[in-house]
Amino acid sequence: MPRQLANAVLFQLGWFACLFAANQPLLLLVAPAILALHVLCIGSWSEDGRLVIAVTLLGSLLDCLLLNLGLFDFGYGGHLIPPWLVLLWALLGTTLNHCLAWTARPWWLASLLGAIAAPLSYLAGARVAGVGLPFGTLPSLLVLALIWAAVLPLLHRLARQLKRPRPST
Repeated sequence: MPRQLANAVLFQLGWFACLFAANQPLLLLVAPAILALHVLCIGSWSEDGRLVIAVTLLGSLLDCLLLNLGLFDFGYGGHLIPPWLVLLWALLGTTLNHCLAWTARPWWLASLLGAIAAPLSYLAGARVAGVGLPFGTLPSLLVLALIWAAVLPLLHRLARQLKRPRPST
């Protein structure tokens, strides 16, 4: 339990640092420090490394897609999400086997948490980081709820698959 609590606290600290990094770029350094602390004190690279990388890549791809579909407006007209959002995905990857592990089974817990917590996190993030929601707040939150009702259970499935031992060759 102390490691799960530490994981949750570190994730929240990283979440705030990443959002405030939209206006204070030096705060981007907090997320790599938290990732290092996670590997040294909570998990391990062998346990969580592939998952953190996979979640970062898949999550960044998802948010790039949503950006290019017009759901987000970061105010710079690019096709890629900002670094602070990429780092948020990496931080999320540290939670799946730790403080969010309780939501893995039954699958509907992850779906329910994803549908409720993720849109609220995006809304808070949008307000703090100055991200526009061009489709409007409520339609954007509903789209995010539907997406995250599927995303979080799928991320847990990915976490389970990456935990399985690889067959020896």
